[in-house]
Amino acid sequence: MKCVKVPLKQLNDTRLKLMEDGLMNMEYRIKAEDEFGYIPVDEDIDDYEIVDIDLIPMKKVPHNFSELLEGELTDEEIENLRTSFDTIGDIVILEIPDNLLDKKQLIGDAALKFTKRKSIYMKKSAIKGTTRIRDLEFLSGVDDSVTIHKEHGARLKLDVRQVYFSPRLATERKRVMESVKDGEKILDMFCGIGPFPIVIARNRNVDIAAVDINPEAIRYLDENIELNKLKGSIKTYCGDVREVSEAFKFKFDRIIMNLPGLAYTFLDVAVDLIEDGGIINYYEFSDTYEQGTKRLTDACENAGKNVEIINCRKVKSTSPGEWHVAIDGKVTSE
Repeated sequence: MKCVKVPLKQLNDTRLKLMEDGLMNMEYRIKAEDEFGYIPVDEDIDDYEIVDIDLIPMKKVPHNFSELLEGELTDEEIENLRTSFDTIGDIVILEIPDNLLDKKQLIGDAALKFTKRKSIYMKKSAIKGTTRIRDLEFLSGVDDSVTIHKEHGARLKLDVRQVYFSPRLATERKRVMESVKDGEKILDMFCGIGPFPIVIARNRNVDIAAVDINPEAIRYLDENIELNKLKGSIKTYCGDVREVSEAFKFKFDRIIMNLPGLAYTFLDVAVDLIEDGGIINYYEFSDTYEQGTKRLTDACENAGKNVEIINCRKVKSTSPGEWHVAIDGKVTSE
């Protein structure tokens, strides 16, 4: 390898000058030996002593997931590969298109190398059932589906095979938390492992009732309550919220309804349990806000109440033309 040979005391200044002039070969390591240093270059350079020295190549670090797969997949395959995967704690969950399933192991190994996480899994199904879980296939690393995810200072323990959790709702959870005032009584109707309750109760002095039909989710929420230092309190309930709610003897200042596929079927329960002037944070899958606002308005009218829509927003894209939308409504008695 061609190198500029310079005394060690001049090594750094010479390196900077060669880099500035675009003459240094960045693919090899500089070598320091005895009283001289050797800086890799591509060609002879006037005013410098050039010698041939064996150098160690620099380890190439890929700049993105696709780059790591170059030479292994075709350009078309790389282009079609979905690189927007979920990172939950030290676990990565990939979504691999059908046309690349025969390369799933290669992709999984690349994801492990690039992300430096513990475990790589692949989505095998859509979210399904009342417990909202999906089938996962282990690809690479360590087959351990339990992890602790950190979000806005909160620690959330979960098993990705047994419970539903989306790290892509972190911004939405923070937004809701920031709208909460101390002293609120809050109901999370479909709490999962408790990301909304934990993030809120870490930052606000509130009382939260957290309900989920999945016993594993409630078990992890109970652990997460112990894992975090909370300003507020959280009481957990396992069961169908329509049945559990019959035990509540008071109304709530805020109700969170993050079950976008089915939340609309529980709007009557929410409207019945909301305090006069309380806020319903309602979520659904839709291409517009009109469907959700109509559902919320109709539910309130059926109960003899009014609703003021105070905010609508797109939380995340779920498929082309469809969004996970959020609608905030302030409910008052007529």
